[in-house]
Amino acid sequence: MTDHVRIRSGAYADSVTLLQVSKRVAATPGVAEAQVAMATPLNLDTLAAMGFDVPEDTSPNALVVALRLTDATLEEALAAVDEALADASRPPARDGTATTAPARTTASALREAPADAVVLVSVPGASALPEAMDAVDAGHDVMIFSDNVPLEAELALKHAATGRGVLVMGPDCGTAIVGGVGLGFANAVRPGPVGIVAASGTGTQQVVSLLDQAGVGISAALGVGGRDLSEAVGGLATRTALARLDADPDTRRVVLVSKPPAPEVAVEIASHAGSLDVPVELALLAPGTDLTARTEAVLASLDVAVPRWRRWGEPERAGAPGFLRGLFVGGTLCDEAMLLASDVLGPVRSNIPLAPELAIETSTLTSGPLVDDHMMVDFGDDALTVGRAHPMIDPTLRLAALARAAEDPSTAVVLLDVVLGHGAEPDPASTLAPAVAAARARAADDGRTLPVVVSLIGTSADPQGLEPQAEALAAAGAYVFTSNAEATRHAVDLVSAAGDPLDPMSPSVAASGERR
Repeated sequence: MTDHVRIRSGAYADSVTLLQVSKRVAATPGVAEAQVAMATPLNLDTLAAMGFDVPEDTSPNALVVALRLTDATLEEALAAVDEALADASRPPARDGTATTAPARTTASALREAPADAVVLVSVPGASALPEAMDAVDAGHDVMIFSDNVPLEAELALKHAATGRGVLVMGPDCGTAIVGGVGLGFANAVRPGPVGIVAASGTGTQQVVSLLDQAGVGISAALGVGGRDLSEAVGGLATRTALARLDADPDTRRVVLVSKPPAPEVAVEIASHAGSLDVPVELALLAPGTDLTARTEAVLASLDVAVPRWRRWGEPERAGAPGFLRGLFVGGTLCDEAMLLASDVLGPVRSNIPLAPELAIETSTLTSGPLVDDHMMVDFGDDALTVGRAHPMIDPTLRLAALARAAEDPSTAVVLLDVVLGHGAEPDPASTLAPAVAAARARAADDGRTLPVVVSLIGTSADPQGLEPQAEALAAAGAYVFTSNAEATRHAVDLVSAAGDPLDPMSPSVAASGERR
């Protein structure tokens, strides 16, 4: 087996395209592994962790091609890379009915757009401002899927939008449902009386999926970006979105979903929500609050019976004393899990910590030993998506972290989320289920039991299929929940039952005669 790394200066492709190129080249006979990516620091760290030797002076604007070959020659593998890149850059075939060429700029597209068109911006974050501002200036609502957008750009856009009476969804708005159409990562749900306003993508998906399980549909889901309820932004887009749903005759209830907001902004928004005609359920994450409970409150207000949230698989007894390791693709789901876990287990370390002193350096998430503590990682955080597709599309970093967690004897329980819907991986269980089985087998080889708990967010109508995904994960040994809060509580119960790994009287320490 031989490794080869080639640097191509001045070449660029977006992260989703390069992910597809990498998968296609890796499937070439004689190619063991292939990574084709922009040479951002994060991607270079990932390649180093995979054992590839990349020149230190590589520019982030270069394309890196890393190949691990068995029987294929380098020439054959590079030819496969070139063919995959060429196919990815080729425009889709037309059916012969189009009479005009597609617009080349946002401004020219807007001149032809209907008055009620929503503009979707998905470009590198540093380039999002002019594209989105063109839409705002033209009087259109805009959804900004891009992440890594500077705060100053967000403020400029939302102040301009407030003046024009339009809505800016984002930046980093991953989920929306407008006019019955899902945008970004969106679950397939029925129409109904509940509207969502959310400073959270996966939080929205959790709420709409639970509502769907109870037979309740959605009128609209308006994302506002994860920073909208921060002190700096002050809920500018949230107010506009609430006004839209307050004026919508099809919306009988609104749920306001957010990762932990700035306290003073939460008070102001709660007061504003209370002044509206439509009842608003506040699902603002904080100690003692979880999205499942808030969804159940909405169901009660609609006189809908709360079902028993679905589960698959068999619960396990606690293993050896150790730490809870949560590996998430959803930032709000990670926040919710940290809040619930810290109430019982104490402080939880994270790359999106509940307190600054609990922060984990991003570099430790891709290589090196795990922190000697309970930890939860949001692999969708901006710092881990520079030059990479979101982990709901590209699971590479999380799968590597799962393997590292399984190798660490201090890992007592692994907690994962899987988010289904349009835009996400077409079959996440196809890679995660074997990784779960391998992790459990790795622990068993060391004489340990490693429970794996999964929160599966989705609906039966999603393209991946809720039931087939759940059954595949359960067959691999995971215990699968449709409620992230219930999954977290179960994982915490297992860790608590196993005991404190730093307690000198715990079984693992007593056997070895020393503390970790």
